[in-house]
Amino acid sequence: MPPGPTAPKNSLATAAMTLGIIGLCTSVALIGGPLAVIGLILGIAALTTAKRTGTGRGKAVTAVVTSSLAIVVSGLVAVFMAWYANKTQECYQPDSFHQYTQCVREHLNGN
Repeated sequence: MPPGPTAPKNSLATAAMTLGIIGLCTSVALIGGPLAVIGLILGIAALTTAKRTGTGRGKAVTAVVTSSLAIVVSGLVAVFMAWYANKTQECYQPDSFHQYTQCVREHLNGN
């Protein structure tokens, strides 16, 4: 029997969803931010393609949502890291790890 007709695929939506999920998983390490920006752009493009072809809308929406969340998480992590570095900048030249942790505790507690 010959194979039947296959449904059209929206590979742009699949790529965008993949980048969005990877971006969300790696957003804590700040690697996910740039991946998520690319995923968001591809996700929006996939939504317009899905509107035209009628396929891949779910993946495109997933891509937009996960990419947006990854961008927010990456932004929050970057802000936290900048705040932490500013708050503990005097502790970066310790003689030992114990001195470093003690210095960080003092600076974070306001002593």
